[in-house]
Amino acid sequence: MAESWEELSLVSASPTLIRKGIEGVVMKHVAKATKQQKADLCQQPQMLDVQTKPESKSKRLQLCALTLQERLQQYYHTRAALSPQEVQRAQSVALDICTEIQGFLHSRHPDMPLGDMRLGGSLLDDLQVVSADHACLLVPLQLESSLWRLIPGEETLLTHPLHWMVRRINLEYFPKGLSYWDRYLVGGYLSAEAVVNMFSKAVMETVNWPSISSTLDCVVRPVLGGPDLRLEIRLMGITKKIINSTEIDYQPLFVSMLPLLSEGDVVLTAQPEFTSPWVNAWHLSLYPWETQRLAQLDAADNGYRKHTLKILKAVCRQNPALRPLKATPLANLILHLSDSESDWSETSLDVRFQQCITELIGYLEQGALHSYFKPAVNLMSGLSEDQVDQMAFMFYCAVSEPEILLI
Repeated sequence: MAESWEELSLVSASPTLIRKGIEGVVMKHVAKATKQQKADLCQQPQMLDVQTKPESKSKRLQLCALTLQERLQQYYHTRAALSPQEVQRAQSVALDICTEIQGFLHSRHPDMPLGDMRLGGSLLDDLQVVSADHACLLVPLQLESSLWRLIPGEETLLTHPLHWMVRRINLEYFPKGLSYWDRYLVGGYLSAEAVVNMFSKAVMETVNWPSISSTLDCVVRPVLGGPDLRLEIRLMGITKKIINSTEIDYQPLFVSMLPLLSEGDVVLTAQPEFTSPWVNAWHLSLYPWETQRLAQLDAADNGYRKHTLKILKAVCRQNPALRPLKATPLANLILHLSDSESDWSETSLDVRFQQCITELIGYLEQGALHSYFKPAVNLMSGLSEDQVDQMAFMFYCAVSEPEILLI
C-alpha cells in the first residue's frame, strides 16, 4: 500500500508528463494504488488485537462494497453538505453584523442613499460546502435614473462583457453635485474603486469593532490592506467543532461587504479585484443568473444539479491541486452539460459526476470554458499553465478511478 502511493506521488509530481505520452503508465500506477487501498480496507489488520470488534470488521466490508453512487452520497453528507445548525449560526452572526453596519451608516451618513442591506451568496443559497466560513453583505447604492446610465461592457472602450461602466448623464440640465454619488466621479463615470475606498474609510476604519465584539459576543476585526471589504469574525468560547466524530478547529467567519448597483436583472458590483486596473469599471455579476437557472432546471425535473455542484465544489476545495478551480466554472460546466443531458436524477448522480470529470479534462486541454450567459468570457483565463497541468493530471487520473477524488 505504502509503495503504491509512493509510486503515485512520484508520478503526480510531474503533471506535464501527461503531454509526453505516458498516460498508460499513469493509469497503471493509479489503478495499482487505488486497488491496493481497497484491498487493505477489506483485509483484517494484522497488527491489531485479535479481539477485533465484529462491528469494525462490518464497517470495513461495507466501505469496501460501496458503489460510486453510494460513495458520492456518503461524500456529500459527510464532507460537502453543512449542518443546518452551522448554517443558521453563520447566518445569524452575519445578520447581526449587517444590522450594526447599517445602523452605523444611517447615523453617521444619513444623507447617503442606500437600500436595505441584506445577505447574499452561497451561504444564503445553500451552495456553500465543507464549512460555513464566508458570507456576503450586499450594500445597494441608490442612483437617480435620470442622472446615471449603466453601460454594457461591450459598448465601452474596455470591450469586456463583464466590465461595465456607470456614466453621469444630463449634466447640462442637472449639474454636478445634485447627486450624492457625484463626489465619486472619475472622468465622468462613477468609480467603483472610489466607492470601495469610501466604505473602507467610513466603515472598516471607523466603526468601533471592540464595542461591537462585546455586544455580539464574538471577536470582530476588519481585514485591511486588500482590495475587498472584509471582516473576520471569531465566536467567543467556541474553538472546536465535531465533523464525522472528529474534533477540528472552528474556522473564522469572513463577512464581505459588497457595494452594488441594480437595474432590472442586471447586478453590478464594486469589486476592484476583478476589474483592476480600471478604476471606473463595475463587475457584471452572473451569479444571480447562474443560481436561478440551476434552481429552475432542478425544480422542473427534480434534478440533482445543485447536489452535483456541491460535490464538485467540495472535491476542488479539499484537493490542493484542484483548489484554483472555483465555483463559477463548475456551475457553468453543469449548465452547459444540462443542454445536452436531460437525466439529472438521483440515480444518475454517478454518471453525471464521471461526465463532469471528462468534460473538465476537455475544457482544460482547450484552456477555455466559456460562460453560459456570456460566451465571450473564458472562465479559465485566470489559470496559470502550471495550474492547468496539475488539474488536468488529477482529473485524468480520476477517469478510471473517480474514487480518488473522494478520499
